[in-house]
Amino acid sequence: MIKIVKDIKDANCITHSGTMHADEVFATAFLELYLENIKLIRVSNVPKDIAKDVLVYDIGRGKFDHHQDDVDTRDNGIKYSSIGLLWKEYGKDYLKKNNIDNIDDVFKAIDKDLIEGIDAIDNGIFPEIEANYKVKTLSDVIKLFNPSSFTDEDEATQFLKAEKFAKEIFIETMYNAIGKIKSKEIVNEIINKTDGPILELEEYLPYEEAILTNDKGNDLLFVTYPSNRGGYAIKTIPKSIEDKTDRLLLPKSWAGLANEELEKVTGIEGVMFCHTNRFIATAKTKESIKALAKKALE
Repeated sequence: MIKIVKDIKDANCITHSGTMHADEVFATAFLELYLENIKLIRVSNVPKDIAKDVLVYDIGRGKFDHHQDDVDTRDNGIKYSSIGLLWKEYGKDYLKKNNIDNIDDVFKAIDKDLIEGIDAIDNGIFPEIEANYKVKTLSDVIKLFNPSSFTDEDEATQFLKAEKFAKEIFIETMYNAIGKIKSKEIVNEIINKTDGPILELEEYLPYEEAILTNDKGNDLLFVTYPSNRGGYAIKTIPKSIEDKTDRLLLPKSWAGLANEELEKVTGIEGVMFCHTNRFIATAKTKESIKALAKKALE
């Protein structure tokens, strides 16, 4: 539970007032999850006589304020922001309190998938994106919660809205990380038993990271699995974590075809659809998707 208080004597957490950013919003969301009950005050200056048990972050030039020269930096050169500093300090303890397995791996995954990017942008390192449309980062989305011009939106109310949104993102990132780590173990076992260029999964599991970090995965060209839309799917595999170019696309003659048209071209009954960009195709049965995969290799 989180409550914004007006008297600093009632607060157990302090951050800065004014324009909100992703780092202190996510820091607040994490602290609510970690401490369970926080009483927050947002101020422009932190008094010197603050009690020692009050957590001050993103302001005050203390342990969890990154606006100073001697802030910790990751090995890749990205400095920590307030959320990164708090996660580094308390993240593993939070996971331990929640009885999470593989604490070190989950801690690193959450840091890599969520927190590092927030830290980077808040410290002025922006992603290089080549696109002819506007791309919004998570930091951009949080900025949307700041009171808009010509509205009667209240700063405290908007901060709580942003914090609630950030908390949900954090929780889902954690569940996703746990799922991917468990899935990676299972997929690696399947990869190690696989001979040939097709990885067959009996259930859908996040597979890409396992393939791209397993030496035996270098020879794989396609993955087949039960589709959550029904039937089965065959999907291409990128060359590497950095290079998302497909190792082998599905045949040009299949592009954009469906049902009878795709059956006619492939000669396989039960095929359903092939994407125009040739990275995925579907079929009704396991047998038909296996036949489609074999045909794609030809």
